Amino acid sequence: MSGSVASGCGALVLAATPLGDSRDASPRLVEALGRADVVAAEDTRRLRALAAALGVRVTGRIVSHYDAVETARVPALLAAIRGGATVLVVTDAGMPAVSDPGFRLVAACVQEGLPVTCLPGPSAVTTALAVSGLACDRFCFEGFAPRRAGPRRRWLASLASERRTCVFFESPHRLAATLADAAEILGADRAAAVCRELTKPYEEVRRGGLGTLAQWAAEGVHGEITVVLSGAPLADPPEVTDLLGEVTERVSAGERLKEAVAAVASAHGVPSRELYQAAVNSL
Repeated sequence: MSGSVASGCGALVLAATPLGDSRDASPRLVEALGRADVVAAEDTRRLRALAAALGVRVTGRIVSHYDAVETARVPALLAAIRGGATVLVVTDAGMPAVSDPGFRLVAACVQEGLPVTCLPGPSAVTTALAVSGLACDRFCFEGFAPRRAGPRRRWLASLASERRTCVFFESPHRLAATLADAAEILGADRAAAVCRELTKPYEEVRRGGLGTLAQWAAEGVHGEITVVLSGAPLADPPEVTDLLGEVTERVSAGERLKEAVAAVASAHGVPSRELYQAAVNSL
C-alpha cells in the first residue's frame, strides 16, 4: 500500500469505487483490493462482484460495513489498525463517508492518531455537478433530502436564498414529491438538473426549470438519483433614492452622515458614493 504509516501501526484506507462502470476503477483501487488485510464493504456481495469484474482476488478478511452495523464494527477495525493491519473501506459506489458508511471509523482513527489515507476516484456529487450545466465554482452538498414532507419543505425553504449551487441525493420514489415542493417553494423556473444512473448504460440527465422537471418525474423515475439545484439569483440592487429614508433615520438617531451612508450602502449592495451624493442633494 502507498502512503506513510506510523511504525508498527497499520492504516485506514478509504477507496472510491465506480458508480456503475467497473472501468472507472483506478489501478490503486485494484492494488488495494488485492493487498489489504481487511476489506470493510457496505455490501459484501457487491464487493465480490466488483473484484470479479476487475479480475482481482481479495486475499484479506472481508467484513460487512453498512449503516446499521458501522458503529458496532469500529472497535474491532480500530484494533486491527493498531495491530498493524491495513483496513480498506469501500461502499457500493463512490467515496466512503460521503452519505455512506465510513465517517465514524475515520473520526475514531483521527481521535486516536491512527493513519488515514484515501484513494480518490468516482463521486456522484462532482460527476453530477460537472454535467449539470450549472455553475460549478461554488457549491454545497446536502446529502439526502429529508424523507418526510414537513422537514423537506422547511429544508427547501432554507435554500431559497442560497447563492451556491446545491447538490443532493434523492430516492426515485420520492423525487416527484421533492421536485413539486421545490417548484412551489423556490419557483418553477429555478434551474436544476436531475442526474439518473450516472456512468451506467441508461444514464440520463434532465435539465430545466423545477416545474418542468417535477412534471417529468411525476410519470415515474427509476435508478440512483442526484439532483443539482442552481443557486438563488442575485436580486437587483435598489435605487439609491429609495434608501434615503433609511439614511435619514440613522442620522436622526445620532449617526454621522458618512457612517449612515456607508452602513446602508453595504447592507443593500449599492455604491456608497452615489448614495452619499443623493443624500447631500436631498438636504
